[in-house]
Amino acid sequence: MFVNYSANISRVNIYLWGMAKLSVNINKIATLRNSRGGNNPDLVKVALDCERFGAQGITVHPRPDERHIRYQDVYDLKKAIKTEFNIEGNPVEESFVALVLNNRPAQVTLVPDAQGQITSNHGWDTIKHHDYLKEIITQFQLAGIRVSIFVDPIAQMVEAAAATGTNRIELYTEGYASQYHHNPQEAIVPYIKAAQAAQRVGLGINAGHDLDLHNLQYFAQNIPGLLEVSIGHALISDALYLGLENTIQMYLRQLV
Repeated sequence: MFVNYSANISRVNIYLWGMAKLSVNINKIATLRNSRGGNNPDLVKVALDCERFGAQGITVHPRPDERHIRYQDVYDLKKAIKTEFNIEGNPVEESFVALVLNNRPAQVTLVPDAQGQITSNHGWDTIKHHDYLKEIITQFQLAGIRVSIFVDPIAQMVEAAAATGTNRIELYTEGYASQYHHNPQEAIVPYIKAAQAAQRVGLGINAGHDLDLHNLQYFAQNIPGLLEVSIGHALISDALYLGLENTIQMYLRQLV
């Protein structure tokens, strides 16, 4: 059964119940800036504008080659933003671990990217990498940082994630997004099952990758316990046509 939570529910009640937060990934802004050198567009200003326009968080995913977010950007953003700061990346890079510990964001999201990878394309094998994940997660948590780990929508991997001690999982949603237009009911099923597994083992639920204005509302309405979505590429692309403030407001409305 696929529930439309927005039907017959007042906006006031929705806010009382809580809705998933929108964290805007600003990697693409950094890519544009880096293409010409200098500081146009100004990454910090864009982050502050995103907050002013309603975003409840800012996400960055620095990579070792600094092809978009630079490590210095993280320090600059940490000083400026007021909402939740989420840093994504692969903790096998010692420089990434140091960056996170030095800045102590609200959340670190651990993603198993290889060096030079264009974009994230799979979650952790939480069984195979249990010992490593448990060790690094503990290190971040001792610094007061909430930890989320990127996982595929597989109940077994979600359940094993709980054994690592992580606070949350982030469901990798490319599979949902790619199938949504063909059969949304079928596309959402593994994500519902994964979310239900997360709830059984006491994990918070985030989601991200290829969520957009077409598929976000259906996803948010059908995933129990969804706390946060991190959206970058689609949102920034939409902003080219619709304007950044209007786009953020449009995405927020999909989460109500």
